[in-house]
Amino acid sequence: MRRAGRFLAGLLPTRTDYAGLRGSWRRDLLAGVTVGIVALPLALGFGISSGAGATAGLITAIVAGVIAAVFGGSNVQVSGPTGAMVVVLAPIIATHGVAALGLVSVMAGIIVMIAGILRLGRTVAFIPWPVIEGFTLGIAVIIFLQQVPALTGAGTPSAAHTNVVVTAVSSLLGADPLYLLWALGAVVVVAACMLLLPRLHPAIPGSLVAIIVVTVICVVVPNPLAQIGDLPTGLPAPQLPIADLSTIGGLALPALTIAALAAIESLLSARVAASMADTGRYDPDRELVGQGLASLGAGLFGGMPATGAIARTAVNVRSGARTRVAAITHALVLALVVLVAAQPAGRIPLAALAGVLMLTAIRMVHLATARSILRSTRADAAAFIITAIITVAVDLIVAILIGVVIAGIFALRSLSKTSKVRREPLPEPRQPGDDRIAILRIDGPLLFASADRILDTITGLQGVTVVILRMSQLELVDATGAHTLTEITQRLEARGVTVLIKGIQDGHLELFQTVGVLSALRHQKHLFTTLDAAIEHARTHATTGTAPDRP
Repeated sequence: MRRAGRFLAGLLPTRTDYAGLRGSWRRDLLAGVTVGIVALPLALGFGISSGAGATAGLITAIVAGVIAAVFGGSNVQVSGPTGAMVVVLAPIIATHGVAALGLVSVMAGIIVMIAGILRLGRTVAFIPWPVIEGFTLGIAVIIFLQQVPALTGAGTPSAAHTNVVVTAVSSLLGADPLYLLWALGAVVVVAACMLLLPRLHPAIPGSLVAIIVVTVICVVVPNPLAQIGDLPTGLPAPQLPIADLSTIGGLALPALTIAALAAIESLLSARVAASMADTGRYDPDRELVGQGLASLGAGLFGGMPATGAIARTAVNVRSGARTRVAAITHALVLALVVLVAAQPAGRIPLAALAGVLMLTAIRMVHLATARSILRSTRADAAAFIITAIITVAVDLIVAILIGVVIAGIFALRSLSKTSKVRREPLPEPRQPGDDRIAILRIDGPLLFASADRILDTITGLQGVTVVILRMSQLELVDATGAHTLTEITQRLEARGVTVLIKGIQDGHLELFQTVGVLSALRHQKHLFTTLDAAIEHARTHATTGTAPDRP
């Protein structure tokens, strides 16, 4: 109980979270302002792209940004709406409506909190790198395709077509050429600002300047482009989402999917941040609790589920952030926009936000990384490609699961190839009957993937009356491998071949006893700790052709 209490206490904020603030507060404030400026167009764009609306994106960035900064496990993590979450939310909102947003956010937040309390924070380490990169590539493709309806004036996807490829193609086929031309012009201006302005000075927020330039042009020049519309001039009052058992049941699977994605993306982002600069260790379990609280809080205010945002977190670290004050400041900057500049922000054309998100999606794809994976091994290349395809065509979580399974299968296949059976010569001087003794050394792991091959190799041995199985080099063994040893012993003994076992490791002994390896031996004397003793006993069998120690 005391240990559990200490663990739970470690999930709560402490004064040490702000250690070093006295020396870094200026950099933290500046970093927070920088990230807030970068996050504004993304928050608006991701909210609209999900179908929840720009208001939901802003609320999420503000409410979840503060909560995750205070309760999360990273000192520099920046949380809010992300492209990956939009990919999951868009079909859910298209199917269940915007009214389900608050409830599914609360449900997902509770699930993520429970995962943190159950200490599941380090499970993300089991996801291979090629799977993560394939997942990222798939998300980038989806984010890019999700912006096509905004360019054509088709709006958000309908419930009839939630697949982004189908939606993008259908919106292009029905597009108004004049509207599409204006929208593409806005995208070109946005891309030019985002690509060229940072070259003039790295501190210039290209995406924000791009949004301002396109908005000013559209205000001055008559055009058909749709705008964001009215934004709130303050945060709404929190309220519990209306729910009944049937609604909760219908949203259970979507909430689980959102929770899994929120956990994976947040932990990956925190891990990346920890590797970028010395900003203190991060606690993965506390990070899950903080992100769960953030999604729960955002849901109560009508926002979206939140995750750690890798791009914004990277900007935060590169801007000099060292404590949680930076992420809190980023949320306060966005809140100030809501209070002061809500009306001008409502005039932003949707095509401009689409351009920002399209370029963001393109920047998510690292060609050098993709090339290195494709040139590494066939297993990693297959996991990368299949994960990316399934992410786009089916579902994000399904893609991760299948990618992990594929990577695991290839890993087991490679591991099983290291399992070998080597026949060793008997020591000199040779004695009569030595040609009927086989010393077989089992090297590497003995797992289910290699068990049949080892079984066929040993049981196919001919012309011997005694087999010594050397186990000292056996690295890993599972229940299938142990059962295979039992079957090998039984088959050889049934043919009249005496089986001796030498060098069982202490870590394998209990498994061998449980599965029946030891009981399959003809006699307890057939278990040895040294090779010399095993050979001496084997020679008594080989020369006499009898079983002197048969019980």
